[in-house]
Amino acid sequence: MSSPTVISASGKVLIAGGYLVLDKAYSGVVVSTSSRFYTTIQSITSSASSAQSPIQIRVRSPQFEDASWLYFVDFDSPQTVRVEHIADNATSATTKNKFVHLALQRTLALAAELKSVGTLQNTLSSGLDITIVGDNDFYSQRIQLIARNLPPTLESLSKLPPFASTGVRLPDVHKTGLGSSAALITSLVSALLLHLGVIPSDSFSADAEGGRNTASEGRKLAHNLAQYVHCLAQGKVGSGFDVSAAVFGSQLYTRFDPAVLAPLMNDEAPDQLLHPVLSPTNSAWDHRVEPFKLPPQTRLMLADVDAGSDTPSLVGKVLKWRQVNADEAKALWDKIDGLNRALSKTLLELSEKAARNPEAYRKAVKYISTIQSVQWLANPNIADNEHHIALKQVIESFIDAHNLCQDIRENMRTMGERADVPIEPPEQTALLDSCIAVAGVIGGGVPGGASESL
Repeated sequence: MSSPTVISASGKVLIAGGYLVLDKAYSGVVVSTSSRFYTTIQSITSSASSAQSPIQIRVRSPQFEDASWLYFVDFDSPQTVRVEHIADNATSATTKNKFVHLALQRTLALAAELKSVGTLQNTLSSGLDITIVGDNDFYSQRIQLIARNLPPTLESLSKLPPFASTGVRLPDVHKTGLGSSAALITSLVSALLLHLGVIPSDSFSADAEGGRNTASEGRKLAHNLAQYVHCLAQGKVGSGFDVSAAVFGSQLYTRFDPAVLAPLMNDEAPDQLLHPVLSPTNSAWDHRVEPFKLPPQTRLMLADVDAGSDTPSLVGKVLKWRQVNADEAKALWDKIDGLNRALSKTLLELSEKAARNPEAYRKAVKYISTIQSVQWLANPNIADNEHHIALKQVIESFIDAHNLCQDIRENMRTMGERADVPIEPPEQTALLDSCIAVAGVIGGGVPGGASESL
């Protein structure tokens, strides 16, 4: 039996750049999460299949009810690979999984182009067994906590078993907005590329991280393929920040030109070859990935929203307002973009200050973590000797980050009012204000407007 292939991909949070990230003229500040999706691929042993039986790929998602899908792989011609969903009620879900189906179909087609159909057929001869799971944070855990008589706290969440069963079918799960579909697609196509030998085994090694410019060709190909499959499954070319975060980690992201994928946006098997479009050498992939990370000893926390808003509707209204009020919208978007970039720069500078003077940084974090932001904004309470100057500079950077978060919120609310869209409705404003008033909280906001449309 061959060794299994296991690949994970992170979720994302767009902490700044909502709506703007749809336009190449603007960027988004994206944080990759510790929560991840995992894909495990195991080749089926020859004894479990016969030479006469079709090549089978079994995909399981054990966190859900009725979540096992069976696919037959056929080679219709020396150049054509066909993946067919088989619904047999007993062992395969009758409902289709478009994301998984397209990921298999397009990845195998690309593999056939790069490795030859004969080589792919030999590799798949015994079939594949694929298991996909996501960390609990991707799904609302309210029902699980209630069932265990646990309060809705972070400590309670830590008591749940990893990859806890949701108890529902996949269409009925309540997501938390961490980009589950992008993380799933990225982990699945990346694992397939590795398992089938399309990309080298070290494509996702640690030294390949650090952004697009330093990434391996294998990582870049996985990114482009994941973007394509994700867009195809959604029926439109989104901004791609969620897939980019799943592949490259936290970043300042500027989107690619949607035209690069236009020739391939057809649910049917494409007539043209995939690799010329998806190749990392294709200069039409013009997205920018600039390194970003949160400062040391800071933590990003999200509320369990249980169910999100109707994002496509919100985005549509914002874009319609922008089209009708072009000059007004440009002025506001330019202002918000400047604030977003300033926030990214300020947070990166905090990491640099921590590296230059770890002790001053540690003391500054300890100081501001014990009092409300209104207190350290009004009185840093730092003497002006040489040691405390570095300490004061760190606190001033945290103050800048706080003020930038507040300014971004204010201008996003303005956009919502002008577009008649509840970007930060009063209920969320009250909740955020209460959270920001807690000791140790730097800032807050409403992330997104969501990966399905952005």
